[in-house]
Amino acid sequence: MEIGVPKESKDQEFRVGLSPSSVRVLKESGHQVFVETQAGNGAGFNDDDYRISGAEIVSTAELAWNRELVVKVKEPLVSEYNLLQKGQILFTYLHLAADRKLTEHLIDSGVTAVAYETVEQPGTNRLPLLTPMSIIAGRLSVQFGARYLESQQGGRGVLLGGIPGVKPGKVVILGGGVVGTEAARIAVGMGAAVQILDVNVDRLSYLETLFGSRVELLYSNSVHIEAAVKEADLLIGAVLLLGRRAPILVSRELVATMHPGSVIVDVAVDQGGCVETLHPTSHTNPVYIEEGVVHYGVPNMPGAVPWTATQALNNSTLPFVQQLANSGLKALEINPSLAKGVNVQNHRLVHPAVQEVFPDLVNS
Repeated sequence: MEIGVPKESKDQEFRVGLSPSSVRVLKESGHQVFVETQAGNGAGFNDDDYRISGAEIVSTAELAWNRELVVKVKEPLVSEYNLLQKGQILFTYLHLAADRKLTEHLIDSGVTAVAYETVEQPGTNRLPLLTPMSIIAGRLSVQFGARYLESQQGGRGVLLGGIPGVKPGKVVILGGGVVGTEAARIAVGMGAAVQILDVNVDRLSYLETLFGSRVELLYSNSVHIEAAVKEADLLIGAVLLLGRRAPILVSRELVATMHPGSVIVDVAVDQGGCVETLHPTSHTNPVYIEEGVVHYGVPNMPGAVPWTATQALNNSTLPFVQQLANSGLKALEINPSLAKGVNVQNHRLVHPAVQEVFPDLVNS
């Protein structure tokens, strides 16, 4: 099969869909891989690295897109809509619940769009292609939050770890899944006072085995959220509902009660965000101030560490890419996990969770 790897076009998105080592594996299986020139530069892979691995370097995005299977990292942007082709398989992160326009264009194009974030292992609720980026985003959320708490960055000047004689900063994490757990690991390591709120009591029990008394674990309800958010120096949104928009858990009124210069990092922003005042930003302009609070809303946070993130992503995606390359659409019949990743096929919106978000598009 011919596989295309375009250069990512999202602002400062330096990850790449396939690493040179992944290209070599696919080449050894008899597939042809076409990589847009400089697609891997930001992740530390130059064109020669890809040539040595057996890829053909192409000079334009069109030449990379004009293939049976296109492997990317992030969703197509408006500038790429005209490159979508009927009968093509697109394998990438999509997060359609937060992007009606893209959903409509994918339906119109006739592509089979398989989203990394909805590939699911049946019966386990595990999302194997979302997990590595969630780990990275969770860890980065505290790293970035600590940075923007610095007064020179607009923050209130709090050192999360404190020092003897001065209390540490308070980190509040909404959601105890992969993102929330990894955020807590870093925050605890820095010496912060940490709270995690989640609606799953079993998950809270599991987190107790990880953190013991180092993290305060609370059932997530409006009363507990309100009390925690008011005192937070750093608030991290880590809510995930598979394929759906994140629920708004923090209202504008509640944000207004936070300490001036406190920081919000909402990792759920690519699914709409769980904080009313937060909207998507970019690596070029990552923050803004609303109600006196610093808001960080970059939806592709792992793009800040592309060398690590590209390899972590490829470790998880390569087996699925191989199946699609070897068997085409029959791979969806062979592998139930991969089938669950299909969001759009045959001009139809097919993923149940995304259908709930856009019911009027189901029969369009």
